[in-house]
Parts: sequence; structure tokens; C-alpha cells
Amino acid sequence: MDYPVRSILPSSSLCHLSAARWGVCWLNFEALIIAIAVIAGLILVSIIACCCYCCYCRKSTRGLSEEEERLARDREERRLQSLQRKQERKVKHDEIRKKYGIESQQCT
Repeated sequence: MDYPVRSILPSSSLCHLSAARWGVCWLNFEALIIAIAVIAGLILVSIIACCCYCCYCRKSTRGLSEEEERLARDREERRLQSLQRKQERKVKHDEIRKKYGIESQQCT
């Protein structure tokens, strides 16, 4: 029997879907539909995975730079506090040396 060219799927009154063939005798129409659906599904899942991965990369890259900036600010703040404490200790030590008449010894 010739395939009805006016419709994509053959009507159930002509034959069952598992008995229909597409183009050649060895290509089962039901298997063709399943194979196309699986391939389309894989392509769709791949595209969605790529989009999610790209969005995650952009977000994490932006997050890293913000975090690096915050860490650099914190590091600079700690360095300035350390220098301030060092200067305060030096002033205290100089006062103690002056009080007890000890000359300050400079390392060269």
C-alpha cells in the first residue's frame, strides 16, 4: 500500500503505527519518531546545560572579582592598623627610654 502523502502520520484505519514504514521498507515509522524525539531531547538538554553553565560562570567570575576587592580592602585596612600600632609602640618605648635615661639604640 502506498503511503498517504497528505498527512504526516498515517491514520489508524490504514495501519498501526508500528506497522507503518517511512520511505523505505526497513525504516519503521514508530522507531523513527522515537529516535527523532530522543535526539531532540538530547539537543535541548545540552543547550539548557550550556546556558546554565555559562550563567554560572559569569556569576562566579563577577563574584570572585567583588570578593577579591573586598579581601584587598581588608588586607590594606589590617596593614594600616598594624603600622599604626607599630608607631604607637615606638612612641611608648621612646617615652620609657626617655624616662629612665636610656638612649635609643638604632639598628643600622
